[in-house]
Amino acid sequence: MQSCNSNSSSDSVDKADSTNDARDTTSMMSSQKDSTSGVGVNDDVADFAVKAANGGLMEVQLGEYAAKNASDKSVKDFGSMMVKDHTKANDELKGIATTKNIALPAQPGQDMTDKMTDLMKKKGKDFDKDYMNAMVKDHKEDIDLFKKAADDSKDSDIKAFAGKTLPTLQKHLDAAEAIVKSHNY
Repeated sequence: MQSCNSNSSSDSVDKADSTNDARDTTSMMSSQKDSTSGVGVNDDVADFAVKAANGGLMEVQLGEYAAKNASDKSVKDFGSMMVKDHTKANDELKGIATTKNIALPAQPGQDMTDKMTDLMKKKGKDFDKDYMNAMVKDHKEDIDLFKKAADDSKDSDIKAFAGKTLPTLQKHLDAAEAIVKSHNY
């Protein structure tokens, strides 16, 4: 898997973070806005959105790979579920980000790209095992991130998005754990 930004000094996530930092108005008076965009950005909201988008982009790309290349049907089906569900969540997050003037990464960041590259070097059962174990770990982290946003975000749209997405993430974790357990991964 090649990333469009793999040779650049700044990856897609870094670029989104930099753009959002320039738009951050958390420390300014609420009446002031970013002079270039007209709408200020809250740093905590932007950080969540960038992290969620970065993870979601990776889930879709790895899911596509797993759906085509996994050796076990349950892993292929899991990959297809990742593509369907995370594409839907990514699209919803993009809509929210647009209204909030939040820049999102266009591609997974270098950290996610490195994880994907490592996984995609593996074949057969080795890929299936490492992919499913990565999905368990990743979805535990996602659930923590989304719970925090659902509980603590000061932005009602982000709070609602996180709360609405949590049951899907839990379904993914449960499915990944069941596959790991049933295959002794």
